[in-house]
Amino acid sequence: MVITVQNITADTAMIIWPSISSCADSFYSIMYQSNWNTMLSGYSRKNFQKEERIPGSRTFFTIENLTPLTTYILCVTCQSANPSSDQCKIFHTLGQDPASVNSKKKDLALGIWLTSSIILLIIACILLYGCLHIWWRKRQERARAENAERNDGDKREAWAKKEEPVEEYEKAGSLASAESKRDSTCIDGNPLGAIIKDPLTTDETNSFNCIDQETAGMHQIAVN
Repeated sequence: MVITVQNITADTAMIIWPSISSCADSFYSIMYQSNWNTMLSGYSRKNFQKEERIPGSRTFFTIENLTPLTTYILCVTCQSANPSSDQCKIFHTLGQDPASVNSKKKDLALGIWLTSSIILLIIACILLYGCLHIWWRKRQERARAENAERNDGDKREAWAKKEEPVEEYEKAGSLASAESKRDSTCIDGNPLGAIIKDPLTTDETNSFNCIDQETAGMHQIAVN
């Protein structure tokens, strides 16, 4: 069996093999292994690390995920049979292209940058939400405090308005009581405008001093 390895790169290789009539209704087994030593391992199927099964209608396959700058041996058999030396082929993978390496590094760096940006954006949104929530709570508390203070002021003002008629009523009552007392004193003691002679001093006292007393009493009530 002539096996051909084409389009070898750093991590891929295309395998082509001739058709086998006994495998037309079955499958092909492609077994490959890196760093192969035929003297130690032989061609036993169990010594291959990787195996691919290909439909019998196909006679080509592309191996992927190979290691750059590595020697591989591959064998193609029918229905997972143990291969022989004429069914195997040795090939070497190439080194990685610098442009490809740089492109992969750029892709990796871009992926890391995008991931970091998304994480930072999420953290910023969480912090912004927390700050806005705290600001809103403080604003609500300030508004409640202002409303409570305003309500207390309104209550005090209403209470003061209720007390004003009571004070005026008490003042009016005090004036009426003083007037009544003065009238009673003047009438019971001396007639209004009468002149009284003091038997000891023989001085004359005018009863109009009741009016002066009245004026003094009214002035004292007004001050209170």
